[in-house]
Amino acid sequence: MTATGSAADIIEQPLGEVLSERYLSYALSTIMSRSLPDVRDGLKPVHRRLLFAMYELALKPENNPKKCARVVGDVIGKFHPHGDQSVYDALVRLAQDFAVRYPLIDGQGNFGNIDGDNAAAMRYTESRLTEVAQALLEGIEQDAIDFRATYDGETLEPIVLPAAFPNLLANGAQGIAVGMATSIPPHNVDEICKALLLMLDEDPSISKLMKAIPGPDFPTGGVLVEEPENIKTAYETGRGSFRLRARWEVEKLPQGQYQIIVTEIPYQVQKSRLIEKIADLIISKKLPMLDDVRDESAEDIRLVLVPKSRNVEPELLMEALFRHSDLENRISLNMNALENGIKPRVMPLKDVLRAFLDHRQEVLVRRSRHRLGKVEHRLEILEGYRITYLNLDEVIRIIREEDEPKQELMKAFELTEIQAEAILNMRLRSLRKLEEMEIKREHDALSAERAELIALLGSEAKQWDTVRTQVEEIREKFGKKTENGKRRTEISAAPEPVDLEVLEEAMIEKEPITVVCSEKGWIRAMKGHSVKEDDLKFKEGDRSRFMLPCYTTDKILAFGTNGRFYTLSGNDLPAGRGYGEPVRLMIDLPNDSDILAMTTYEEKDRYVVAAETGHGFIVKAPDVLAQTRNGKQVLNMVDGVEAKCWTTINEGDDSIAVIGENRKLLVFPLEELPEMGRGKGVILQKYKDGGVSDVKTFKAETGLGYKYGTGDRIVEDLTAWLGKRAQAGRMPPNGFPKNNKFD
Repeated sequence: MTATGSAADIIEQPLGEVLSERYLSYALSTIMSRSLPDVRDGLKPVHRRLLFAMYELALKPENNPKKCARVVGDVIGKFHPHGDQSVYDALVRLAQDFAVRYPLIDGQGNFGNIDGDNAAAMRYTESRLTEVAQALLEGIEQDAIDFRATYDGETLEPIVLPAAFPNLLANGAQGIAVGMATSIPPHNVDEICKALLLMLDEDPSISKLMKAIPGPDFPTGGVLVEEPENIKTAYETGRGSFRLRARWEVEKLPQGQYQIIVTEIPYQVQKSRLIEKIADLIISKKLPMLDDVRDESAEDIRLVLVPKSRNVEPELLMEALFRHSDLENRISLNMNALENGIKPRVMPLKDVLRAFLDHRQEVLVRRSRHRLGKVEHRLEILEGYRITYLNLDEVIRIIREEDEPKQELMKAFELTEIQAEAILNMRLRSLRKLEEMEIKREHDALSAERAELIALLGSEAKQWDTVRTQVEEIREKFGKKTENGKRRTEISAAPEPVDLEVLEEAMIEKEPITVVCSEKGWIRAMKGHSVKEDDLKFKEGDRSRFMLPCYTTDKILAFGTNGRFYTLSGNDLPAGRGYGEPVRLMIDLPNDSDILAMTTYEEKDRYVVAAETGHGFIVKAPDVLAQTRNGKQVLNMVDGVEAKCWTTINEGDDSIAVIGENRKLLVFPLEELPEMGRGKGVILQKYKDGGVSDVKTFKAETGLGYKYGTGDRIVEDLTAWLGKRAQAGRMPPNGFPKNNKFD
């Protein structure tokens, strides 16, 4: 390897420092040159360069448009050395009336739609500036703003636009930089102007400003349902979020039927994807109240939602849709912008308005100085012309006879070089009498204008009065009675909270099912409660273990030999076709464990759980409800010991019967068993050999029931088996099942 430089060219520096410096440079470049808008004109560099390139191409609103490829070519060739597609995408967005509240570009051709379809290629589309963009550029040639060299140093580009339009708030901004982001929703320009006028009168509170600007105003309309206090906090701090809902109405049909018509959807929601999402909810039966969704949109949005039944409440149906689809979304507010084009800062609403007004004052002063210079230059020339008319014959003589007429004129009449040059450049036709009168009128008018400009530059109060007039002109032109000035987004009261359980029950169709779980752990849900085992098919060597009648809305509890409770949903169980699915696909049941029992969840229920050692306790149903596939450990197990049995405590039960593998029966009061959330429990029955076989709770006055042959038997007198918890017990009554099970 040959070295290309001397040892002096090599700088030794720790890698951490090098990375830190380079990453900081990259971060600053991204923040300032790509992602964050300038608070003064509300534009990112690519947008500013697009508008300036179109201005240079004379694409004014009154002129014919040109191909977007021409505009993009100028932008990437002169100002923005990035990919043409990213620049074109930025141009397209500025022309979409559903993406920006006040479009800056007037596009002709296919510029995409609210369905999410892309715009046509740039070679097919044409564009020109809108009146709003023209206002942003107003005064750019009058020294209103500073310019800087472009990336190649060949031309100049504006650092910021004069911005005779509050673009940052009116059109908003979205951007992700390095370590920071911005998200500013669009607002109504008429309301912004009212707030600006209020700022010029006083230093208003946020509450007072919110009387002018109650909230964002989105190009796609919708209904803002955020608490006013939350909106106030967001505007005070520059951070927050807003809940935005679709606008809908009920359309009556014959015979008491109805359908819901959605006329406006939330901002930045693609209509086609929204419909797909709602259709998926219908197919997956997660929205059983809804029967169909249709798109009947033309120029205006019209989504038709058909309810399952006329008995379904429209408000409840829409609440379900708001929760599970993009008919409601949350718009974030993060007013992070470049202060003076340099410093990124999250700015409260008041600071954003103040920054715009300060920029307008600065632009006014700079334009006034520029105009004063032009006026004084013209007055200087007009003074020279007046001297010419007063001494016309002598001026003609000097021009005809002198070798250096310019110097002689300056000497003879005490003219400046500019005046002498203007006289020498006069045309002969300008020497007529009528022209002399025109010069006098122009001189008088410019003298009056100069006096006004000097007075304006010398008085800050007059400057702010002029800014006020400009704001009123913006309001008159783009707000107030114009179509764009009307608020599109309705500000509504926050909706009353809906009980989640009531909503979920309404959303899930309640159908009777029978849950069938086989010996080998295959589970399925058969329709109805009249399912018979003879009608079921199982894999070879398999048979039914549990048949649990319930409903699709039920939660199902499964108790495993590992002492864990698992929760299944009746609506999520596989259909009854075939053999079903392995239950281990739905819960994380270890291979060395099995399911002991299944029951439906009732919040008021209590259960007795017992390990094979005879240890057990009472547990409440809410304490066993699992939130994950792993289940919930309730009965603590020691090595090699398994959970053996459980039973549900029925209302009024006051006694418990325990039968061991040694065929000893013990009955004692249920109150002797503690109630726990988790643990090993206490000894139910004492054994020398074996362990517990079954437990059952019952009412003492009714007696203990158990299977007897093909029927049932009840033992009312249990004196022989009554005892204390943890005793051994006695042999059960004659005829007690040989499998040592009560049921």
